[in-house]
Amino acid sequence: MVCGGFACSKNALCALNVVYMLVGLLLIGVAAWGKGLGLVSSIHIIGGVIAVGVFLLLIAVAGLVGAVNHHQVLLFFYMIILGLVFIFQFGISCSCLAINRSKQTDVINASWWVMSNSTRHELERSFDCCGLFNLTTVFQDDPSCNAICKNRSSTCQMCGEKFLKHSDEALKILGGVGLFFSFTEILGVWLAMRFRNQKDPRANPSAFL
Repeated sequence: MVCGGFACSKNALCALNVVYMLVGLLLIGVAAWGKGLGLVSSIHIIGGVIAVGVFLLLIAVAGLVGAVNHHQVLLFFYMIILGLVFIFQFGISCSCLAINRSKQTDVINASWWVMSNSTRHELERSFDCCGLFNLTTVFQDDPSCNAICKNRSSTCQMCGEKFLKHSDEALKILGGVGLFFSFTEILGVWLAMRFRNQKDPRANPSAFL
């Protein structure tokens, strides 16, 4: 039987927002865990992940409260915000899946030269490489690169190739996951719109718009 009744729509919308709340809490927890263990030292990355988690949590709370109370105003703004998030996320996900290796190289190259020296040194140490896309160079006398590979041999692999390998995998995963969640957002908009226009059987009939 198709889920079309008031109670079924309400329960489905509540369940979807509970999932969003769990994902938001997970993002906040993972960011705090990564910072606590020193896995990620960049405050901008930590702050960005926490901001996304808090934003998703607030949307989920608004949708959950609107669904439980059949609140017309909350459900309306929930639909609008979730619809805008869908458009943005769908575009970003498609871009992640469509970007080719040449574009990835341009992005990495541009990002590398706007980083601070400390960030570049941290990446070189983490990925055990030196430099970016130049030809393999002797770095034994270069004090700026503190990668472990300098202690093993006089040459180090370029960071650009390692970045490309990881970025290609990451973009596919991010694009696929983002595309999946974007369709759950469309489901949320549809459920909220349907539920908002349904009549609560326990309410006063004259109170329904």
